[in-house]
Amino acid sequence: MKILIDVPPYKPLLEALRSSGLHEIDCISPPMEVSRPLDPERLREVDVLFCSLPPTNFSDFKKLRWIQLTSTGYSQLFGLDLPERAIRATNSRGCFDGPIAEWNIAMMINLARDFRQMIRNQEAAIWDRSAIFQREIRGLTVGIWGYGGIGRETARLARQLGLKVHVMTRAGLGSREETYCVPGTGDAAGLMPHRVFRAGEEGEFLGGLDFLILGLPLTKATEGLIGERELRALPPRAFLLNPSRGPIIQQEALLQALREGWIAGAAIDTHYQYPMPKEHPLWRFPNLIFTPHISGSALSPHFLSRVWEIFSLNIDRLHRGAPLLNELNSVQLRGG
Repeated sequence: MKILIDVPPYKPLLEALRSSGLHEIDCISPPMEVSRPLDPERLREVDVLFCSLPPTNFSDFKKLRWIQLTSTGYSQLFGLDLPERAIRATNSRGCFDGPIAEWNIAMMINLARDFRQMIRNQEAAIWDRSAIFQREIRGLTVGIWGYGGIGRETARLARQLGLKVHVMTRAGLGSREETYCVPGTGDAAGLMPHRVFRAGEEGEFLGGLDFLILGLPLTKATEGLIGERELRALPPRAFLLNPSRGPIIQQEALLQALREGWIAGAAIDTHYQYPMPKEHPLWRFPNLIFTPHISGSALSPHFLSRVWEIFSLNIDRLHRGAPLLNELNSVQLRGG
């Protein structure tokens, strides 16, 4: 089996693959997180691709059977006609659950206590002990829209901090089978939420929240999901957190909500352009925490070993004919 790897090496697992004698390994050097053309001859006989973004000349793959992504998002696969070509795909769900859940908790505390203003006060040598800087998040209600791995780990941590957890989900709260999960994280049995809401109950879900966290992939169904109606349904005290994908929130509606005080503030880690232009108004809201798509901590010491662990486990599963971890279905691969 010929494997093309466009991912930084994790030497213990790369050497294990090589020493098995079962594979022909071809590593792109240097690996890059950009989509660019690769030598067509290099692609023609490849069976397995391990990458962040597929090459622009994807049609030069003639024997490809499976793609392993380093990301949880998979919109980079839309339009490649993978189901029609019988090419399977898996993502890296589970690798990012812990760090993004930690970002969610950190942002809730920072927003509730207005740490941005406290830092401005520090820089200006202003001694201000106002009540806004002494709020607790214990007893507040966090709503998680989407209940995959990130939502489940956020729920677990939030429960331990004394928050009430409400969830909006179309998939239900069943057990997570054939999904990678770091030991000790998440909500395997779906027992963490205090309340669960389904389609048609969005207004009731949003109306009782202090924090709304988006835990959804970007698809045709979720693009622009959060607009004026949803933002106005939130109480004025509520904060919005988006570590998922920027376009899930309609940009103009978000700007208007922040300008006119429909919500108390927001924390945004995923954006509408990369990098965001310096003149973009989101840089300048005093009640907004704006981070440069770092919540998943892809440069942390744990990320590479976890991504490679998924890939190695899936290589073994492919050989055994077992279900692959984190496999995307045909509806997902078509952007549904």
